Amino acid sequence: MKSRTSVMISIVLAMLVASIDTTIMNTTMPVISKELGRFDLYAWSFAAYMITTTILSPVAGRLSDLFGRKRVFASGILLFLAGSLLCGISANMVQLVIFRAVQGIGAGFMMPFPAIIAGDLFPMEKRGKIQALFTAMWGISAILAPLLGGLFVEFMTWRWIFFINLPICIIAFLTLMPYKEEYQPKKASIDYIGALLFAAGVTFLLLVTVVEENKLLYTILGIALLIAFYFYEKKQASPIVPLTMFKNKTISWININAFIGTAALFGTSSFIPLFLQNIAGLSLFLSGFALLGVAAGWMAVAVPAGKWIMKYGYRILLISGNALLLFSGILLLLLNENHGFWYVFGIMIVQGLAFGLLSTVGLIGSQQLVGAHEKGISTSFFMFCRNMGTAIGVTIMGALLASESSFMQGIHHLFIFGFFGSILALVTSYLIRNEATITDAKAAPAK
Repeated sequence: MKSRTSVMISIVLAMLVASIDTTIMNTTMPVISKELGRFDLYAWSFAAYMITTTILSPVAGRLSDLFGRKRVFASGILLFLAGSLLCGISANMVQLVIFRAVQGIGAGFMMPFPAIIAGDLFPMEKRGKIQALFTAMWGISAILAPLLGGLFVEFMTWRWIFFINLPICIIAFLTLMPYKEEYQPKKASIDYIGALLFAAGVTFLLLVTVVEENKLLYTILGIALLIAFYFYEKKQASPIVPLTMFKNKTISWININAFIGTAALFGTSSFIPLFLQNIAGLSLFLSGFALLGVAAGWMAVAVPAGKWIMKYGYRILLISGNALLLFSGILLLLLNENHGFWYVFGIMIVQGLAFGLLSTVGLIGSQQLVGAHEKGISTSFFMFCRNMGTAIGVTIMGALLASESSFMQGIHHLFIFGFFGSILALVTSYLIRNEATITDAKAAPAK
C-alpha cells in the first residue's frame, strides 16, 4: 500500500509539471522573446516541446513493455529536470528552443505513465476515479500556468517558470524509488530503425503545423516515412509498434475515433478565450476560467466510467460520448456576438462530458483489450492519436480563423469544421465492435 501511495504521488507530480509546461509559456513568451531576441524562433519554442513530446510518448510506452515502467518513467523525470534547468539558464533563443526539445523528450517519457501504471495497479472499476484525478491535474495546470507565469515575470524572472520544476521533479523521482513494480517486463531487443522511421515521419507531419513554407513537401516526406515504417515493422520480431495489436478491430477503431474526435473539437479551448476576450469583452482570467467547464464535465463522467464499462460495454459509451460531442458542435455553431460567459461555460461542460467519456473509456479499452506485454504501447499509442488529432485540428482551425478578415466569421468557419468532424467521429463510433465481442476480448487471458 505504501508503495502504491508513493508511486501515485510521483506520477501526479510528474503529470502536473509536464502539463503546466505545455501552456505556461503562452503568457510569458512575449517577455522571453523580447529579452532573448530572435522573434523568428517564437513559434519554435512551443513546437520543439510539442513535437518531441508527441513522438516520444508511444516509444516510451513500448520501452516500458520491454524494460519495465519504473526505469523508463524515472528516465523521463530526470530528462525533464535536466531540460528545465537548461531552459532556465538559456542565454539566447536558439538555446531555449533546443533545451525545450530536451524538456519535451522528458515529458514524452513521462506523459503515458499515469495511465499505464494506473492500469497495472488498479482494477477497471477503480480506474475511472484515478483518471479523474489525472484530469484534475490538467484542470489545475490550466489555472496555475497563466497565474504562475504572470507572477514570475512580474515579481521575479521568467526563468523561474523552469526552475520551479526542479524541486517538484526531485520529489517525483524520490517518491518513485520505493515503488515495487508489479509488471514483469518481457525482454527483447530495441527496434532502433523502426523508432527512427516513426519519429522522423511524425516529425515532418507535425512540422506542417508550425512552418509557413514547404508544407506539401513536409507532408509527402512524413507520409513516405510512415509508409516505410509500416513495411519495415511488418518484418520485425520485436517492433517498436506491434502491428499485430491492430488486428483487434476494436483497438483500431478506438484509436481512429480518438484521432477524429480530438481533431474536430478538442482545439476549441485554444479559441474560446479569444472569443470571450475579443467579442464578449471578458478579462483574461474569466476567459480562462470558462475552460474549467471542460474539467468539471470530464471529472463527472470519468469517476464512474470504469463501472459503466462493466455494465454497458465500450461501444454504447463511446457512441454516447460522440453524441455529446456532436451536441457541443451544434451549440458552437449557434455561438454569436450576443452570447457571453454562461453560454460558453455550458458548452464547455457538455464538451467535458463528451471528452471525459471518450478519453476514459478509450484509455481503459486500450489497456483491457491487449495482452499485458502490449499494454504500455497500446495506452501510449491511444494518447498519441489524441495528440496528433489535437495538433492537426488546432492547425486547421487556426488557418480558418486567420483566412477571414472578420474575427466572428473566422470563428464560425472553424466551428463548421468542428461540427462536420464531430459527425464523422460519431459515425466511426458505430464501427466499434459490439459488446459481446468486446467482453470476449476483455476476458481473454494475456498472452
